[in-house]
Amino acid sequence: MATASRKRKSLDGEEEEFKDEGFVEEHKQDVISVAEGEDEVCYTPVSRLEQAGISATDIKKLQAAGLNTVESVAYATVKSLIAIKGIAEPKANKMLAEASKLVPMGFTTAAEYHQTRSEMVHLTTGSGELDKLLGGGIETGSITEIFGEFRTGKTQICHTLCVTCQLPLEQGGGLGKALYIDTEGTFRPKRLIAVAERYGLNPNDVLENVAYARAFNTDHQMKLLVQASAMLSESRYALIIVDSATALYRTDYSGRGELSARQMHLARFLRNLMRLADEFGVAVVLTNQVVAQVDGGAMFMADPKKPIGGNIMAHSSTTRLSLRKGRGNTRVCKVYDSPCLPEEEAMFSINDNGIGDPE
Repeated sequence: MATASRKRKSLDGEEEEFKDEGFVEEHKQDVISVAEGEDEVCYTPVSRLEQAGISATDIKKLQAAGLNTVESVAYATVKSLIAIKGIAEPKANKMLAEASKLVPMGFTTAAEYHQTRSEMVHLTTGSGELDKLLGGGIETGSITEIFGEFRTGKTQICHTLCVTCQLPLEQGGGLGKALYIDTEGTFRPKRLIAVAERYGLNPNDVLENVAYARAFNTDHQMKLLVQASAMLSESRYALIIVDSATALYRTDYSGRGELSARQMHLARFLRNLMRLADEFGVAVVLTNQVVAQVDGGAMFMADPKKPIGGNIMAHSSTTRLSLRKGRGNTRVCKVYDSPCLPEEEAMFSINDNGIGDPE
């Protein structure tokens, strides 16, 4: 979580710079301008390893494998580095040793960690009640899973977050861009325009600050994270969305015979997402589908539907949110699992201009 802390500090610095330029007052015309420079970012570029004796050729091999930061190398295992073509075990050990010198990976005190947590950036969902339930909004540096039936508002929350993450910190934003991986073909830029107008932002700037990719199978979905890592190292992003993380797994893998392979592939995908959240301090939001339980005990349950992905998905997500339909355009969000939030509920509404509070 030290990464998230540095993310907050760097964003605060950016906010002051924009404020001097009248950004906060004139954000209707200009949403965001991503600053370049190593002193502005929350990570160490992998090119820094050249100073430690790692050749430029080997660094290009690391980047091709999606390792664009020193942190990603330090967090990697010898086995994963050896799997990269052209890197032998002695060279992998040297890379890990040099990367570990630049990245703090030891113990810290609870007081220091508490200070880090207190500086965590939260992204507003557009609903005051929902933000209150989440302790300020969607947390950066972690994975938030949103699951529910169709028409419960999962994709609508994602669309709203694509806009709110670009807002200044004082307005519940993250002063960063959004990266959207769509597996179901439900992304609609028109929805972003409506939300942008709600916040008085320039719609064209908002759309330019959202990187979109359609995933067509689970392997492609995994490869997109390699591209995402390179993009995150080149520009300032505050949010990664995968809508939905599990849809393609339901079709690419079938039957109990492929269950083990499916769960292992899903585990690697989620682990790579967690690595991106750790390295770059971004908020990761996943949507998940549900399945009806048809066993004998389902008739005694209040809601016999459960999220798919099993324990792999449950243990990989930091915060899990359950959505269900309410009356009219209202929806109910419940904290299904969280390390720090109580299991409470909040109501929100799906409006023409995004997620909001019910009237």
